[in-house]
Amino acid sequence: MTKHGKPRTDSTWTGMVPVDDTALAVTDSGGSGIPVIYLNGQFATQGYWRRVIAELGTRWRHITYDGRARGKSKPSADYSFDTAVRDVDAVLAARGVDRALVVGWSYGAFVAAHWAGRNPGRAMGAVMVDGAFPYDWLDEAMERHIRKLFGRMGWFMPLLRPTGLVPRMNAAQMATINIELGRISRERELGPVLDDITVPVRYVVASGASFGSKGDGQERIRTSLEAVTGRNPNIRVSAKVASNHGAILRKDAPAIAKAVREVASLGREGH
Repeated sequence: MTKHGKPRTDSTWTGMVPVDDTALAVTDSGGSGIPVIYLNGQFATQGYWRRVIAELGTRWRHITYDGRARGKSKPSADYSFDTAVRDVDAVLAARGVDRALVVGWSYGAFVAAHWAGRNPGRAMGAVMVDGAFPYDWLDEAMERHIRKLFGRMGWFMPLLRPTGLVPRMNAAQMATINIELGRISRERELGPVLDDITVPVRYVVASGASFGSKGDGQERIRTSLEAVTGRNPNIRVSAKVASNHGAILRKDAPAIAKAVREVASLGREGH
């Protein structure tokens, strides 16, 4: 911080940002470049963005953070999706950033879509990395399956928490987050959000299955983008890459960086 209480922006800052009943672990590379805020997968941490950040380089201001109870962030009583969207504002405010480009992977892509839609004057644009597909994949049978799956995993999750591989949540909380995501993903829920976005959006889409999907199920979900791009000219697919959902940040960082540069260029033209 400077002597006037404003965040320094000329060097890397790492620390905790208090929000509601918790505190988020945040890293801000600083500098005068375009601010890019990275939104993680559901149970991922900020370290997943390492290769994308390296690919973009030092001319950008990179802001990453761990979500509530993930990584080095503190637990909370509220893990709702709406809270995840509001936490973007909290992190940006703490770092003195008003306008930023949002990049989200998986769960983070849904957060990016909602944040960009709610903040057209503050979002330079958004990059969605294999997420935010409007598709009805959740039904009652799937809800039961999710709760059963996490219930079975519950006994060994505490053993893995010291490694940082799982969040500091119980099995029921993790199941609830997944089920809420299924509801948010429904076409009648997510479709209007995407249709109303007025800033540049680019998707980087993976191939093949993701954890928990079967057969061509994930590919069917991804085809929902065709209707979205047909309705909203601000949204386009930047790349369809060969890697799967889990490997895309590691193997296709160049494609993601290219989409970020494209959105930044369009965002500058619009202002």
